[in-house]
Amino acid sequence: MFKLENVKFKNILNIENVKLDKNIITAILGSSGGGKTTFLKLLNNMITADRGKITYKGQDIESYDPVALRREVVMMPQDPEIFKGSIKDNFKITEEITDNGSSKNLSYKELLQKVSLTQDLNDNAKILSGGEKQRLALARVMLLKPEVLLLDEPSSSLDHKTEAKIIKMVVDYVRENNRTLIMVTHSPDIAEKFADRIINIEAGKIVTG
Repeated sequence: MFKLENVKFKNILNIENVKLDKNIITAILGSSGGGKTTFLKLLNNMITADRGKITYKGQDIESYDPVALRREVVMMPQDPEIFKGSIKDNFKITEEITDNGSSKNLSYKELLQKVSLTQDLNDNAKILSGGEKQRLALARVMLLKPEVLLLDEPSSSLDHKTEAKIIKMVVDYVRENNRTLIMVTHSPDIAEKFADRIINIEAGKIVTG
């Protein structure tokens, strides 16, 4: 699905050659500051490599319309932005800014249940805790039904029990819907338990995987 050849970004990342396959779950591990987030951002052209070539579905990623690409390859950052207003407003705004139309039979309440949020749709989203905001952001990502999910530490604000539950929910969603998941995680245990493939990035280079 993705192929990176001789890709360099500043002094942060230097990838000689790697392929990321469709419909599998890839976990990315590595020390803080090693280039993991940069790696994700390259995959939906949020940043552009200084050198080398990145292809998506066999096509140069630079040839895609950036907006269309990011609707299909959706990234959730470690500290996702929560929109002003209610939880329901967050879902509606997400659909509006991505021109996604309707939620395609996946109700907002169903999404909250999937991410273990018990709040009412009319509750103020800004008063959610850090972990709850991460779960709301995950629900917004699933609302879009992207082909590829890029998740940067999707469970960093969660306790271990909730972390495993939420990651399992995402993994089940990906497998049931034949999607592709590439996630940066701080947890080797999470990677071992849920990923089909583990890539280790250290000092900007892939050392294993």
